[in-house]
Amino acid sequence: MRLAITAQVDSSARAFTLVEVVVSVAVAAILMAGLLVGYSQMLERAEWSAHSLAANSLAMQRLEQTRAAKWDTLATPAVDQLTASSFPVTIEVLDIPTVGTNVALATNITTISTITADPPLRMIQVDCVWSFHNGRVFTNSLYTYRAPDQ
Repeated sequence: MRLAITAQVDSSARAFTLVEVVVSVAVAAILMAGLLVGYSQMLERAEWSAHSLAANSLAMQRLEQTRAAKWDTLATPAVDQLTASSFPVTIEVLDIPTVGTNVALATNITTISTITADPPLRMIQVDCVWSFHNGRVFTNSLYTYRAPDQ
């Protein structure tokens, strides 16, 4: 006597249908496209942040130069190096990693305004103007107040 074991398998349960495969490939393609777009936007934001921080550093350097300028009203004769003519407009290279000739330039503009004459007080404004790859122009501005050396 011979026993035969046979299993009945439904033909629809053996594999994925063509519609399921197409839908899963479409979902995977949308996911990969989203990852690539997100990665490229992240790279652009990181590069913009590097430009902005480098511009802020240039502006801070100029601000420190104005703070170090001699301005002594009690000296004989009085010394005043804190004038706009002492700090002309400069064009400088942003301190960011570069390859070849893709340097980024920034313009430092220093404005010195007298707030009060008695007591003497001046406001110093440093604007660092720079442009990004897309052609948009940005400005990093720093302000401080300064009294004469005593």
